Amino acid sequence: MILALFLLLVGFAVLIKGADFLVSGASSFAKKFNISNLAIGLTVVAIGTSTPELVVSTYAALEGKNDVSFGNIIGSNNLNLLLILGVSGLIFPLVVQRKTVKYEVPLSLMAALVLYVLVNDRIVWNNAVNILSRRDALILLFFFALFMLYIYRSMQTVSDYDETPIKIYATPIATGMILLGLAMLIGGGTLVVDNAVSIAEHYGLSQRLIGLTIIATGTSLPELATCSVAAYRKNTDLVLGNVIGSNLFNILFILAVAGVIRPIQYNDVMNFDIEVLGASTILLMIFMFTINRHKLDRWEAFLLLACYIAYATILIIRDSIS
Repeated sequence: MILALFLLLVGFAVLIKGADFLVSGASSFAKKFNISNLAIGLTVVAIGTSTPELVVSTYAALEGKNDVSFGNIIGSNNLNLLLILGVSGLIFPLVVQRKTVKYEVPLSLMAALVLYVLVNDRIVWNNAVNILSRRDALILLFFFALFMLYIYRSMQTVSDYDETPIKIYATPIATGMILLGLAMLIGGGTLVVDNAVSIAEHYGLSQRLIGLTIIATGTSLPELATCSVAAYRKNTDLVLGNVIGSNLFNILFILAVAGVIRPIQYNDVMNFDIEVLGASTILLMIFMFTINRHKLDRWEAFLLLACYIAYATILIIRDSIS
């Protein structure tokens, strides 16, 4: 157990440094090629930091650990919206582009609603079993293709708030920083998840709780590290782009890939967690239209963080009495 704790701490250190490399390299590309930080955050950074979720959920689906597969994705998305945006907003208030409020955040809500409908076969189709079938997975991939088309069309849009000085590196150096950062994020995430699961199983926690909390936290550490560094550097577009892009990528691509490889049976107990995801997204949208519009203030970030603490507490209590 002592070795597992040590490796867990090593994983944290690798993640943080990897996030630093990734943010620096991606931001350099954004400036050098006149691509907005938001677009970079929604693509390169979001996909890169979601790689641990892809590996974990696909592996869990192949092993028949369905609660881990779904719990990892849904738990990661809730953590992204509530914990990561909360922490990042406390570090530095997040100014949000108008089109992020108008398009990207609603797209994230739509993804949660589509997933809710597709996996609740008992409610929607009156079937005996809830399952994410290959047909459902292809529907998710279709929406993912539309999302990527939207990103492609907005790639050359320069951020309204893109005023933060960003160091521009030579292309080979920036590319190397991104690749090294991604490798460190994946490696660090693997160390954290493997050893966190080992510690959790030692105390007899359920698959669902492990997926929604321990594994979701472990696989979301790249997003947490990346967004914290970006917020500290006042690169707010990268924070919002990473969080929203990761959430969309998690549902529309990662779950879709896992479902295409092997249909995943769904435990409708997790409806509560998808409902929390939808409510959290709506709460974020409300914050974007209150007092300082298109800005997540520190008090709003604190409320998001408080909501995550309440959500995690409910999960632990429900698991202990079930």
